[in-house]
Amino acid sequence: MNGIVLFGDIVRSRRNAAVSTAWLRTLADELTESYPPEARLAPFEFTQGDELQLLLAASADPLDAVMRSWLHPDRLPMRWVVVAGGVDPGSGPATHRTGPAFLRARERISEAAAGRDALLMSSGDVDADRLLDDLAPLLPELLADLTIRQRVIGRLILIDGLKRSEAAERLNVTRATISVAAGRAHLRGIARLSDALRSIFATGQEAAGSR
Repeated sequence: MNGIVLFGDIVRSRRNAAVSTAWLRTLADELTESYPPEARLAPFEFTQGDELQLLLAASADPLDAVMRSWLHPDRLPMRWVVVAGGVDPGSGPATHRTGPAFLRARERISEAAAGRDALLMSSGDVDADRLLDDLAPLLPELLADLTIRQRVIGRLILIDGLKRSEAAERLNVTRATISVAAGRAHLRGIARLSDALRSIFATGQEAAGSR
């Protein structure tokens, strides 16, 4: 069967293993709640306190996990890989599963570490993947520059889908305050880039599946 494999690896996790484990547990719980049951092909699980592994349905949005991890107020720096492709049938958690997409994800996480890229994506289509190799690493570069306050606002707007006026009401500030913060955080550019990555990835999946 086909699915989407995600590996989320904490950067320099060995500096504080307890903190890394706590963060991955928090993130795994949030992602399990945010993705509906039909989008999860296996329970999410992490290995040795430093790498979270997810297996999603081919129709799921993998960037939701990436965005949630980077916009969380308590986040730790992570590198992510997203790979579409074949996965072997099974019933265990993602860390116990295998298949071509898992093997490719392992290759890509090594490439990400070597190239110091925080996001790599592979749809299975050569043309789409060329674009993804150029564009995907730019998204976490934009997200990494956000302050804690900007991440809180970005989360409300980009993940929860609130309007700026609604975010202002939620945080008990003026709409102008939200607009200034959103502009300085380049939230519009982040939204456009993430939407473009979703479109390219989906197009690549469709092209790869038609062959």
